[in-house]
Amino acid sequence: MGPNELANSLLRKLDALPEQRTPPMRAVRCAFSRRVEDQPPEYVLAVARSILAYDRHRWVAYELIADHPAAFRSLHREMLEELGEGIDSWSSVDAFARTLSGPAWREGLVGIDVIRDWAQSEDRWWRRAALVSTVALNIRSRGGYGDAERTLAICRMLADDQDDMVVKALSWALRALVAHDPGAVRTFLRQHDAVLAARVKREVTNKLETGLKNP
Repeated sequence: MGPNELANSLLRKLDALPEQRTPPMRAVRCAFSRRVEDQPPEYVLAVARSILAYDRHRWVAYELIADHPAAFRSLHREMLEELGEGIDSWSSVDAFARTLSGPAWREGLVGIDVIRDWAQSEDRWWRRAALVSTVALNIRSRGGYGDAERTLAICRMLADDQDDMVVKALSWALRALVAHDPGAVRTFLRQHDAVLAARVKREVTNKLETGLKNP
């Protein structure tokens, strides 16, 4: 079965589900991941591109790549930016950054220069992607081990950004780091107090003091 045919089959399976909820949809994705596990990375990437071309269920395309070790290891800057083309909502950005770009950065497939370039983009969604990519460095359940240096390097670049989507991502990035280095987060809040959005200061302080974003 060709990549486009397989992508169409996957999308039909998803559309046929009685409820469009993540658990049953992920079960379908896992079944298709098993179908392509012995395929070369080029095939898996072609399937993912076909899904992305329909601009539906983008996260499924990203998970297919992430769940195929050879396809994931083949990622590089140009490929990531191609796969991220069209991210235009918090959900599409977060699926891309948490599933692909963040882990790729964590595993050394791309360098911090890539994430810095995104942080300087005029496109709010790529700036958000830069911040959400840091989450993969710090969330233990997703393989994160804690990386204050790289996380805060990106947070500093966007500390004064007042775009709501970026502000929310900055709060998330800092809160994800709290479990590993609360002292570094406290210092960051103090050093950037004059420019940080009120939401960031409130939510991150809550996380530091209570363990919750909104106690």
